[in-house]
Amino acid sequence: MAEEVKFSEDEMKQVGDLRETYANLQSALGQVSVQRLRLEQQLSDLDIAETNIKTQFVETQTKESNFVKDINTKYGNGNLDLNTGVFIPNQVEEMPDKTL
Repeated sequence: MAEEVKFSEDEMKQVGDLRETYANLQSALGQVSVQRLRLEQQLSDLDIAETNIKTQFVETQTKESNFVKDINTKYGNGNLDLNTGVFIPNQVEEMPDKTL
């Protein structure tokens, strides 16, 4: 059987320092993993919010298109002054009579 050897105080300090360093690194790695998880959750929430906003955007475009179609049917083509609410119809150019 081999003889026991007692580590020196300096060697034991180095072993303790290494153990402490590993413990600190494991803790830091855990913190980084938790931060990554939270960021992934935030990204997922942002993706959902973006999808909802895009859906609302398309729905608003459809509402706008239907509104313009209804207004054109009711008043004809023209321009609306958004400040006054006055609709100005486009001038219809009459085509000259081409009968010979």
